[in-house]
Amino acid sequence: MNFNLSQIPDRFPKPRIAGLTMVMDKGLSVEEAKNFLSVSHPHVDIIKLGFGTSFVTPNLKDKLEVYKSYDIPIYFGGTLFEAFLIRNQFEDYIAVCKEFGISYMEVSDGSITIPHAEKCGYIEKLTQHGTVLSEVGSKDAAHIMPPYKWIELMRAELEAGATYVIAEAREAGNVGIYRGSGEVREGLVQEILTQIPGEKIIWEAPQKAQQLYFMELLGCNVNLGNIAPTEVIPMETMRIGLRGDTFHLYLNKE
Repeated sequence: MNFNLSQIPDRFPKPRIAGLTMVMDKGLSVEEAKNFLSVSHPHVDIIKLGFGTSFVTPNLKDKLEVYKSYDIPIYFGGTLFEAFLIRNQFEDYIAVCKEFGISYMEVSDGSITIPHAEKCGYIEKLTQHGTVLSEVGSKDAAHIMPPYKWIELMRAELEAGATYVIAEAREAGNVGIYRGSGEVREGLVQEILTQIPGEKIIWEAPQKAQQLYFMELLGCNVNLGNIAPTEVIPMETMRIGLRGDTFHLYLNKE
């Protein structure tokens, strides 16, 4: 940090296994990626190339090299995994990840239906090739799962070998663990946490109010995902009480 300030909560140091910030790149250029990381790299733990953007991004390998130069893991969005799967190209997906030096992979079923035992089978297979993140929850706002189902799916996917489970919210933060308004389904979140360790969950939280909710609930070292590149620094200040929303959170009350 640039100067001394007391009563700042301790953030876990990088490489972190909790307190993660997962950033969603929806199409940054190579130069934008360089500029973004020149400022934000100490606070970025994982970068996701959102949905199918990696298929259409020019100079993809050049951009990946920028991210790799900072030792930040990258993965292709789960929608791309589903796009390969529905076309019966699972092995091609593995080959593409190897070709581009991608060692993190997301297994999701937000856009297609995959029998859960089959989904866990894909997780098991991909753990032979790298670190697996599995996403739980549908992108369909009309598809509402009861809390016990979230817990059942998350537990099974962790047991299948996923390093983290991602709680679905889409890039807008208006499905899955949120209502259409973006409001957190608090009862759902708190019930999940009775059975699934918080450090194993990455909560997609693109909106500031959502980030604040999880910081107040789980502290500065909560795992948060789908963060916009321009929001990394502002969110880090919120994590440590240097933004109005959390200003009094860590100050001594004596």
